Amino acid sequence: MKKLFIKTYGCQMNAYDSARMADLLAPLGFAGAEAPADADMVILNTCHIREKATEKVYSELGRLRALKDEKEKTGGRMIVAVAGCTGQAEGEEIIARAPVVDLVVGPQSYHRLPEMIARIARGSGERVEADFPALEKFDALPEAVSGTGVSAFLTVQEGCDKFCTFCVVPYTRGPEHSRAPERIVAEARALSARGAREIVLLGQNVNAYRGTDAHGTTWSLARLIEALADIKEVLRIRYTTSHPRDMDEDLIQTHAGIAKLMPFLHLPVQSGSDKVLEAMNRQHGADDYRRLIARIRDKRPDMAFSSDFIVGFPGESDQDFEATLRLVRDVGFAQSFSFKYSARPGTPAAAQKKQVAEGLKAQRLAILQKLLLSQQDDANKAAIGRTLDVLFEKPGRNTGQIVGRTPHLQPVHVDAPAALIGAIRPVRIEALMGNSLRGRLI
Repeated sequence: MKKLFIKTYGCQMNAYDSARMADLLAPLGFAGAEAPADADMVILNTCHIREKATEKVYSELGRLRALKDEKEKTGGRMIVAVAGCTGQAEGEEIIARAPVVDLVVGPQSYHRLPEMIARIARGSGERVEADFPALEKFDALPEAVSGTGVSAFLTVQEGCDKFCTFCVVPYTRGPEHSRAPERIVAEARALSARGAREIVLLGQNVNAYRGTDAHGTTWSLARLIEALADIKEVLRIRYTTSHPRDMDEDLIQTHAGIAKLMPFLHLPVQSGSDKVLEAMNRQHGADDYRRLIARIRDKRPDMAFSSDFIVGFPGESDQDFEATLRLVRDVGFAQSFSFKYSARPGTPAAAQKKQVAEGLKAQRLAILQKLLLSQQDDANKAAIGRTLDVLFEKPGRNTGQIVGRTPHLQPVHVDAPAALIGAIRPVRIEALMGNSLRGRLI
């Protein structure tokens, strides 16, 4: 039995891909390792969205080189692979910069890992697979078995056709592609049979899902959610990440009509300035976003929103930044992610001349994050005194404690038996603990 260690960077789709790589390599005799030092193969499943994420990978490769050398001194061997979006974007450059790397595989090619490992054993053949094969990778993968918990990820759509000027995803994940609905439903049934009670549908633009079934009928995300809601064992459904342009009326209505679809929506806006949004090629304006939020809340008044924000985009003025703060105040977010603009090589925004100084980016980010954190605190405090349904996911840090999530994705710590993991129970929310809640089982 050989040992496999996978370190995952970035988004939930990378987490899903890491689990599938483990499934793929299990028939080759690879079992999970607790640490890189214990592994015969180490895979770094990478993110290329921000420069810092990429540099972290190279730092980790430096540490792996020492481990690999030590293993070879004792007659052992360690295969080091770089997977994911950095692998797709940088390919041969990774091997040139970090000779410790044996192979590089992009996110659309990881189903070729067994063949690549065989090439390494033979000492011949290509060490980089970073194209977008016509064959759907999901057709080549075994049934998912690893990584199944109470809440399970399920990729339904990959790639992006939006070409936001700051983003590398269209170049690293390829064009938008939707999986066949029958395969998704079958995978959801398999996950639920192994204990998953919440299914989180994943996609770069998940609400752009347009899967074609065996009869040639195209399914929307709304129709797919309706089919998944018919699976008895599936108690909750979520999806991420959405694009405002693809939030159609059918999907909004589904939030009102499907009780299993949770009232929490991650809907990135990136900026509140129309000038910046146009420069980003977001294909919506700030008021378009406000009207969309209002339409959703009209159908589902208890909906909580999260979003992504970029500060310091090239050409962003003080007035543009104030427009972002104004939009945040107008909407009110229960949770959000915010970052300084990071120029990614090959993207249109990286070549723009009006780059914002790093110090000013940091100032703006601090101001925005303070506002977003206050809104998150307000949303959490509003839960105190209420009784909410909590899906319990795992044991807590303390003995006799378990942790679950509310419909609005808030983590809740409760003193209750572990036998309730996987069940939904009403919980009286009693206190706020940092970024989580404390409750009492009813």
